[in-house]
Amino acid sequence: MYTPAFRLQFGRLLAFLACGVVVGLTTFPSRLVGSELRRSAIVKAVEGAQPSVVNIHGRKTIRDDVGGENFNQVNGMGTGVIIDERGYIITNYHVVEGVGRIQVTLHDKRSRIGRLVAHDRKTDMAIVKIPTDAPLPVVKIGTSSDLLQGETVIAVGNAYGYEDTVTRGIISALHRTVQVSDEQQYRDLIQTDASINPGNSGGPLLNIDGEMIGINVAVRVGAQGIGFAIPVDEVMVIAARLLNAERIGGMWHGVEGKSVFGESGAQFIVTSVQPNSPAARAGIHKDDVIEAVGDTQVKRSLDFERGILHSELGEEISVAARRKEELLKLSLVVRGAPRVAESPQDDSWQQLGLRLKPLAKTNFQRMNTRFRGGLSVVAVRPDSPAAAEGIQPGDVLVGMHVWETVKLQDVAYILSRPDLKQLQPLKFFIVRDNEPLYGHLQVSVAAR
Repeated sequence: MYTPAFRLQFGRLLAFLACGVVVGLTTFPSRLVGSELRRSAIVKAVEGAQPSVVNIHGRKTIRDDVGGENFNQVNGMGTGVIIDERGYIITNYHVVEGVGRIQVTLHDKRSRIGRLVAHDRKTDMAIVKIPTDAPLPVVKIGTSSDLLQGETVIAVGNAYGYEDTVTRGIISALHRTVQVSDEQQYRDLIQTDASINPGNSGGPLLNIDGEMIGINVAVRVGAQGIGFAIPVDEVMVIAARLLNAERIGGMWHGVEGKSVFGESGAQFIVTSVQPNSPAARAGIHKDDVIEAVGDTQVKRSLDFERGILHSELGEEISVAARRKEELLKLSLVVRGAPRVAESPQDDSWQQLGLRLKPLAKTNFQRMNTRFRGGLSVVAVRPDSPAAAEGIQPGDVLVGMHVWETVKLQDVAYILSRPDLKQLQPLKFFIVRDNEPLYGHLQVSVAAR
């Protein structure tokens, strides 16, 4: 057994060891050794990602009684992730919906006022832009194509207003469907037991390498250890659509593509080129692999759009493409989006912000819906009622209020009705990816 004296001596030895003194001639600075031991993979992942994570605050007006006329101002909070060094941030739409003044706080505590650039209500994603004088740190983007059930993940966000909160867990399940309301359903979600709380929405879910593999979106009320994130591959497709150069800046390139993930990483492969488009004139072909646009390295469709965004009409942009084994240096000249001739009765561009064209009956029948026909959305005017509701080129408008929209004359009839103001907001129905969706438009009433 220890004697009191021996315990005293043993205690002194421990004290010497804690100071970095070891019997013999070698001295180890224990604080440095300890710090290196503490710098785990999780610590390094958080350090790498945190500068690109922002906190979002704002006040929004909500109705405090269903169907009533009483409204309250409430404080909203959430998180966002910088995806472009020029100040473009991705977050959940419900974080910024109805917020008049979007206050964005960077990791270094600088504050900026952001503006909502684009959003998609169905997928609950939005892009916010903040002004910046210098390039901002961009999150490292991973892939959700190879996620493993049980692998370690990290959530970063503004949990309950506690900025830059970090939580750790594992991937509990993949491909979850979550119904959060009668109108909102999330599909193909990542389920995790990393603590995700109110305020985490719009923040990144990271893997152990510090790569963003998802956007945190929802918690299961009343449950513990059940949170959900939108897979990053889907997020990047949505972000590319929201930051489409034609949609944001009226610039046309004519490229459609997809990301393919392999052992060497992601590649952006051209799936189609619009005839007589700038891309076609530049010599870009189907199945080309785009490696760079200007100074932007391209791995995804979002990178391609980022490379063209903020260009000037008529500007010549260098494009590096690989065709089989050949590396090509091409020049793409940005042009304005092509206009579709408007018929005399088509007021949809001015009042809705939609440029429409009839959809061939055979093409519509392939969509396998209960509707009789529809009008294809060719373009959406920025800052229009249609853009505010997330309507996108490629959608098919199939109805408004109680009327079908099979012909342009159908839309003209609705917009010319003398009771249009009383019908506000005007319910609309679209088909996107063979799925019927609806929303409400606050239509500008033309003077007559």
